[in-house]
This record gives sequence, structure tokens and C-alpha cells, in this order.
Amino acid sequence: MSEGLNIDRIVPIDKVGSYHVYLEAATVEFDGFAALDIDEFGVFYNELRVIIGPNGAGKTTLCDVISGRTPLTSGRVHVDHVDIARASDVEIAAMGVGRKFQTPTVFDSLTVFENMDVALPRTKSVLPNLWRRRTEQETERIISILGEVGLDDCMETPAQYLSHGQRQWLALSMLIAAEPRLLLVDEPAAGLTDRETQMTAELLLSLRGERTIIVIEHDMEFVRMLDSLVTVMNEGKILAQGRIEELKENREVVQAYLGR
Repeated sequence: MSEGLNIDRIVPIDKVGSYHVYLEAATVEFDGFAALDIDEFGVFYNELRVIIGPNGAGKTTLCDVISGRTPLTSGRVHVDHVDIARASDVEIAAMGVGRKFQTPTVFDSLTVFENMDVALPRTKSVLPNLWRRRTEQETERIISILGEVGLDDCMETPAQYLSHGQRQWLALSMLIAAEPRLLLVDEPAAGLTDRETQMTAELLLSLRGERTIIVIEHDMEFVRMLDSLVTVMNEGKILAQGRIEELKENREVVQAYLGR
């Protein structure tokens, strides 16, 4: 492991409380533009948190910082009480941080089952594990996860033939199969039908209390289905936090986002 992550940079628990993720005085600047400017932001262990805001609000940049794709210009970001501000994305992933991007990332030439197989925690590379004899427990786990999203009937179908909604479910199922302790999920309801949106919400709700989940979303009906604490971002800052019904009464939130 590189010098970006070491035991000396573990933050005292009394500093960040029971937060799984905690940012303080965190900024990201691109050519003088402040893409992120957060005084304080935290998500508790095993909490399901939703982040909303207009385009360019800094939502994806926030997840990029937590996952190590974008370095902070200043400040600190803690995951599991470790300051990861200078850690690589590989190091952060090894800490149990998983990411699903807005565009589903799957292996088109592999079947649904094979995609799930290479996502299992013991997987280090794609091809060797396709020939590895999987355990009965691993097979049962794959079938169980696919069953929750209705993909158990197309396990032998190459991913390239899946619908958009099915690809979204497969990407999310692969993330779950990898068993991260922290899930960063970017717009899981994008492009889904009403029924698909409902099923996706049910899947995420089934994980609440077991893992920490941060969801970026624009679909307000989907946000209501998740019935969780919502953080509103605008212009790189935290504008407000609360339940969606409370935020509807916040004039600043309505002007910045909900009223659009």
C-alpha cells in the first residue's frame, strides 16, 4: 500500500462520532472554480442517505472525493475514521467502498451469471475466475441476489442483450455481490419504468441497516420511496438536510431545486 494511507492517520473516534463517512473543511477547485466547498458532512454507519441538487451542484464530485477519483484541494475526508484524503482509489476500494456510476458498468460479452461471478469479493481478475470452480455458497448467493431484481430468469443471457433497466439492476447487483461496507450509488432510477423504479427502491431499502448507502438521485418519487434523510447540495455546498416533506417547505431548497 502506498504512503497515501497509513495507520498514523486514523482519526480519534470522538472526533467524528459514529460517522462512517465524514468530511470537514473539504474543497475541490478546478482552475479556480469551486466544485466542492463543504464545511461539514457526515453519514452514519448503516445509514441510507440521499443526495439531491441541480446539475453542477457537486453531488458527483462529493462521491468522487469519497471514492478517491478526485483529490481534495484542501480539508479532510474520513472513511471508517481513517483520513483518506491522499489515498488512491484502489486503497479506498480495499477499505470496503464500492461505487455504481450513472451509466451501468458491466461486461457485455459475459453472461449475467458470469458478471456476478467476477464481482464476488475473492475475484482479483476476470478470466482466471471464469474457470475457477465456484463454491455452492457462492452460486446460491448469486442466484439469491439476481432473484431480488428479477434477473434469475436470464442468468445465461449475455449482458449486451439486457434492457437498460436490467443493466442497471445487474450493475447494482454486482456492487452488492462485492460486499462493500459503503455503497455509493449514482442515479439508480435513471431511465427506469415506474415498476423498475419501485423494484430498485425495494432493493436498496432491503440493505438499509446492513450497510452504509449514499444515493445520488433526481427522481423525486424515487427519493420519496426511500424515505430517508436527504441532503440538498447547490453550487458545491450543503444547502439543507432533512426529510423530503420538510425540505419542500424550505424556500431556499425550492428556489434552488425543487421548484424547477
